[in-house]
Amino acid sequence: MKAIDIRNKYLNFFEKHGHKVIPSAPLIPENDPSVLFTTAGMQPLVPYLLGEKHPEGKRLTDYQKCLRTVDIDEVGDNRHLTFFEMLGNWSLGDYFKEESIKMSFEFLTKELQIPVEKLSVTCFAGDEDAPRDEESAKIWEEVGMPKDHIYFFGKDDNWWIAGEEGPCGPDTEMFYDTGKPACSEHCDPSCGCGKYVEIWNNVFMEYYKTNEGKYTKLEQKNVDTGLGLERMNMLLQGKETPYDTEIFEPIMKKLQQLAKVDNIQSRRIVAEHLRSSIMVISDGARPSNVDRGYILRRLIRRMTRHLNKLQIDLNELEGLIELNISVLCEMYPALLDNKEVIKQVILEEKDKFVKTLSNGEREFAKVVKSMKSENKTLIDGHTVFKLYDTYGFPPEVTKDLAEDENLQIDMEEFQRLYKEHQEKSRAGSEQKFKGGLSGNGEIETKYHTATHLLNAALKQVISKDIHQRGSNITTERMRFDFNCDHKLTDEEKQKVEDLVNEWIKQEIPVTVEEMKKEDAIKSGAECMFIEKYPDMVTVYSIGDVSKELCGGPHVKNTGELGTFKIKKEEASSAGIRRIKAVLVD
Repeated sequence: MKAIDIRNKYLNFFEKHGHKVIPSAPLIPENDPSVLFTTAGMQPLVPYLLGEKHPEGKRLTDYQKCLRTVDIDEVGDNRHLTFFEMLGNWSLGDYFKEESIKMSFEFLTKELQIPVEKLSVTCFAGDEDAPRDEESAKIWEEVGMPKDHIYFFGKDDNWWIAGEEGPCGPDTEMFYDTGKPACSEHCDPSCGCGKYVEIWNNVFMEYYKTNEGKYTKLEQKNVDTGLGLERMNMLLQGKETPYDTEIFEPIMKKLQQLAKVDNIQSRRIVAEHLRSSIMVISDGARPSNVDRGYILRRLIRRMTRHLNKLQIDLNELEGLIELNISVLCEMYPALLDNKEVIKQVILEEKDKFVKTLSNGEREFAKVVKSMKSENKTLIDGHTVFKLYDTYGFPPEVTKDLAEDENLQIDMEEFQRLYKEHQEKSRAGSEQKFKGGLSGNGEIETKYHTATHLLNAALKQVISKDIHQRGSNITTERMRFDFNCDHKLTDEEKQKVEDLVNEWIKQEIPVTVEEMKKEDAIKSGAECMFIEKYPDMVTVYSIGDVSKELCGGPHVKNTGELGTFKIKKEEASSAGIRRIKAVLVD
């Protein structure tokens, strides 16, 4: 069974059980200040988990493209991935524990034909905030799970919350027994020895945690689940790692053929980072020195570095991109449409990095000369960080070159400086993921509406062919990316600003309605990433000024927004401009 077969079985199964199949949202979130990329299946559904009515109803299922950046440095081992696919099903105030557990058990044992003896489950053990989840354990036992395969653990293992405040609740997790021998007589699903692998997580969102740490019951109980496709694919095929499955095997073999010096870790890094780069470029990301562009740049450059370690001619990269797309296009058809753009972006970034390596190596040679003249063997962290921050020279490259010269680097000091650098960057431009269910307060809601007005004003002042290409909202400002072939003049910026403020002064009502997607498009409603929307959509209209497909939230009247001011207009990437603006009282 291949990954796409598992995905199709999953969606078909839940569709038969009354769920509407909704499309995967793009990897680049729309109007979400909390994360750089879509990191989980629940993320695009935040407003509906908080109680807003979803156009497709209370039962939903999908596959969601995800990218998590925290594990980039871990990629190369036998399990970590940055890009992955999450299968999910949701109940938005409909069914709860019993039906959720019964469907999960049926899918695992009937559809995927996993023997019951290979499965174990965990439930919440209870504490002063919430009782022991005997209900879930009882349901598991009733459907056929052996009692000695049911475990209870505390909040660290069986409680889910997005951040410090918000909807939360106990979860029940499902584990697959790989058949490896137990590491001890106490070996159980909480053990990290590799015998038990988590495959599915069903979260029962029935509580709300306040800022004071108190737990209250939610009016709407939700079920939020997630099943990792790559991991399930690996286990069902009896493979040791995701890199041994059909998703990665062709590229891994090709890399082995091309490599003059084979290294399994480097091959995994190239294969994984190339796939991740292809996916985020296809969804609109471009390399830069900030935010998601920086992550993409880091992925491509780390991949290039390991191609060099494998001693693979960098001219082979174009063929590797084409091979990867041919492997992935059955699961992600949009890659074929975006193939030329993907190749162009990766190859251009590779060429820039080759120059960076050349410049960095010259600077490193000066460091070596200085070190040897002073009879030193440890390169301090400040020097390593300067090579990284000023010349774009990755610390792992500095480390490798240092070892060739019988030198060491102070990695601990570098990590401290790098962490300080990250924290300053985040403080300046991001409010990243206090929780997937936060970030939609009163101020952010105003900025959501302001992006619609700005989009409409740009169309009137600059060109009707202008469209949104991305946005980011924090409590301090809004950022709006749009296609445009020139830098805006001061006069154009002033006209845009004046027009937005004129609409605000008119106190135009903001209305919302649900309709079929094709009817929304026919009516003139605009949207970014049309493919991400379900058959039934939500359309927000601001009088005759703006009409867009959007998940919200928005103000009731433009008069609530205050005064709109453009603070900066700059290039974001080729053919894309960026406006940063604020709302002031």
